[in-house]
Amino acid sequence: MADIRFDGKVAIVTGAGGGLGRQHALELARRGAKVVVNDLGGSVDGSGGSSAAADAVVAEIKAAGGEAIANGSSVTDDAGVALMVKQAMDAWGRIDVLIANAGILRDKSFAKMEIADFELVLNVHLMGTVKPVKAVWEIMREQNYGRIVVTTSSSGLYGNFGQSNYGAAKLGIVGFMNTIKLEGQKNNIHINAISPVAATRMTENLMPAEVLERLKPEYVTPGVVYLASEEAPTGAILTAGAGAFALSRIYETEGVYLGEGGLSVEEVRDNWAKITDPTGQQAYVAGGEQSGKFFRKLQGG
Repeated sequence: MADIRFDGKVAIVTGAGGGLGRQHALELARRGAKVVVNDLGGSVDGSGGSSAAADAVVAEIKAAGGEAIANGSSVTDDAGVALMVKQAMDAWGRIDVLIANAGILRDKSFAKMEIADFELVLNVHLMGTVKPVKAVWEIMREQNYGRIVVTTSSSGLYGNFGQSNYGAAKLGIVGFMNTIKLEGQKNNIHINAISPVAATRMTENLMPAEVLERLKPEYVTPGVVYLASEEAPTGAILTAGAGAFALSRIYETEGVYLGEGGLSVEEVRDNWAKITDPTGQQAYVAGGEQSGKFFRKLQGG
């Protein structure tokens, strides 16, 4: 089969000054895309800012013969996001790919976490995904083409101690994707999520060096670039790390219909084993077979 290429296409990658975002930007450029390299240049906790990281990645791309421009906007700043999109449109007249990768950490147990830390992480990850998507949405609709990759996490999908803020934001991104995938289909806009495990600034203090060596960002990027390609599915959650890839899905059990007359708390308790029995469970698809099962149960089917 032919190589996946992005010739003539324009991509925006947020949080692309280092780690995963940098690798995504470099690979897209290597495959022919013109790239807007966005990075605020702040620290892991979101403080500070500098254009140096984005400029360095742009220099790498240009040195390899590619085309790129740097943008230092915060993904939470409306004017900054608008400027990022304007830069792409002024330079190249279209936007085909958006990879929403920017993020910060403010890890603490929930008992010790300040609401300000919760709100900031939620704002950067969730609204910092929503705002760039909103900014490119009409452009992609008018083109009848767009590919969007958002970044979720196992902390959102499954939970992780000390990351209630991060986990809430990351699962919120999946909920956002699940609706946008439906609204974008008629205009050939596909949106997918990557759930990466990689050695970056955000994980370097969480794992031993020998583990981090096996979790290079470049082992995640092939999955991201596929999800950004013309051949991409839509609505997929792809987990990736150390060269391994898997699909994560939300499942619903077959369940049990208890009727409506005289329904009690005790009936739920006494049927808990049947309600939670995984036999026959299916991936939930909005408007599809699994969602239809619920209504058939109401009808006694």
